Amino acid sequence: MKIDNIKATRMELTQPIADYVVKRVDALEKFVHKDDSSVWATAEVGKTTHHHKQGNLFFAEINLHIAGKNFRAVAEKDDLYAAIDEARDEIMHEITSYKDKRRTMMRKGALAVKNLLKGIGDFGRGLGGRISSLRRPKK
Repeated sequence: MKIDNIKATRMELTQPIADYVVKRVDALEKFVHKDDSSVWATAEVGKTTHHHKQGNLFFAEINLHIAGKNFRAVAEKDDLYAAIDEARDEIMHEITSYKDKRRTMMRKGALAVKNLLKGIGDFGRGLGGRISSLRRPKK
């Protein structure tokens, strides 16, 4: 998976933080089709404010584009790494939810077609066998 940009806001982006973000975003690759080359991701990590009253409050934002669909997750935590993990978990949930909905809609459509075809078959039987003349005669 290609990560286009990792951005740090109100803090310095160190190599360990960048590596951690890459590692966590690469874990999302299992949801992507292997032949899909249009996949890209961006990530932003940082502090919410410089003047937070107690301790630091970190945020992580992940934007992911898969096959024409955009997914976005934002998380705020006291720990930067926990915020990154929570954003990854949230985007994983969004992706699986989207795929489940799409799969359910396809199954409902297939069921509707099946019932429609069953209805046509039942229609022929409901005429008391008058459509039987359309069948090829037995030899």
